[in-house]
Amino acid sequence: MQERSSLRQVLGLAVPALGVLAAEPLYLLVDTAVVGHLGAVPLGGLSVAAIVLAQVSTQLTFLSYGTTARAARLHGAGRREEAVAEGVQATWLAVVVGLLLVGLGQLLAAPVARLLAGPGEVADAAVSWLRIALFGIPFILVTMAGNGWMRGVQDTRRPLYYVLFGNGLSAALCPALVYWAGWGLEGSAVANVAAQLISASLFVRALVTEEVSLRPAPAKMRAQLTLGRDLVLRSLAFQACFVSATTVAAHTSVGAVGAHQIVLQLWMFLALVLDSLAIAAQQLVGQALGAADGPRARALAWRITGYGLVFGIGLGVVFAALSKPLPAVFTSDGAVLAEIPHAWWFFVALQPVAGVVFALDGVLLGAGDAAFLRTATIGSAAAGFLPMVWASFAFDWGLVGIWTGLTAFMLLRLATVLVRARSDRWAVVGAVRT
Repeated sequence: MQERSSLRQVLGLAVPALGVLAAEPLYLLVDTAVVGHLGAVPLGGLSVAAIVLAQVSTQLTFLSYGTTARAARLHGAGRREEAVAEGVQATWLAVVVGLLLVGLGQLLAAPVARLLAGPGEVADAAVSWLRIALFGIPFILVTMAGNGWMRGVQDTRRPLYYVLFGNGLSAALCPALVYWAGWGLEGSAVANVAAQLISASLFVRALVTEEVSLRPAPAKMRAQLTLGRDLVLRSLAFQACFVSATTVAAHTSVGAVGAHQIVLQLWMFLALVLDSLAIAAQQLVGQALGAADGPRARALAWRITGYGLVFGIGLGVVFAALSKPLPAVFTSDGAVLAEIPHAWWFFVALQPVAGVVFALDGVLLGAGDAAFLRTATIGSAAAGFLPMVWASFAFDWGLVGIWTGLTAFMLLRLATVLVRARSDRWAVVGAVRT
């Protein structure tokens, strides 16, 4: 009976979180499908530009994950007003950093795109998309902060509505601008910014209605940045891997980079599907530790990890069955379709591994164990992903080499988080982890 109750509780948090997590990659999948039918060059340009935008925005994931960890502990200790105040400070950080990144991104868009794709049509297409899409970065970061504090106080339904509303409108707008208005690739970038603006506005409105001070508090911001430092370094390790992979794919062929874009977006989408369990783990483990209930936190950790394994196996089976029809949804280009199988079966086989890794990531993030996650991720990238990816470039192994690197990365991460979870050193109780 307790197991059923725990499963219902986990799903009650995970399912709305899934909607939030899946909305952006689902929108990008729609965007990929729309742009993919313009041809291989626009699709390659989107691949390069989208990975750059992701690297810029996701370096600040502590605005979401770090805020959830801190707010969940405070909420578990019965200090809801302080938990919401974490969201206020995270939102201020999002605005300031977002504006700085827009300016810096405009200066670097062209040289970065040409560094990744080399001179030519793909790089030019990437720059035209990126210069527009960069204006959405402050809104992306505000949305992260809003999700962070709302998850921390276990309000998962409103974020779902906010994100789905913004992305739903933009998913309809994207084909209208790309095809009917004749804006082509640039139309998809405008639709992307519109989605972020709408969602961020709704999160700001929700924060304003709370009875807390909206003034900046530098001391709280510094505390968030301390946790954020480790999460930023961890995120940089991820991004070094994915930027390297896209760069190698872009230098392999137009077909390879297009195929990599499709499979990578599916990977990101399913990673966030599985990450919904990690969000539930963050909320529940953080709340239990904030309430000084270490045994409950540890029991939740292993139960949610088991759920992650089961869900990962299920996703692997589903996408194995979809290996033939699904790629054709995204493109009709023969060169791209011929390259997709070289990455597809790695993607399928990694789903059970990802289910366990992402669940335990959520447990450790909920506990505020960011320093360990930073070190483990950087070590896995340095020992697993990056050597294989750049060997693939040197020896022309193509997508097989790239996705072998991703496999090594995930297996090393699996080993490190399992060892850490078994040690119980992460389960530090208290409203705020010191």
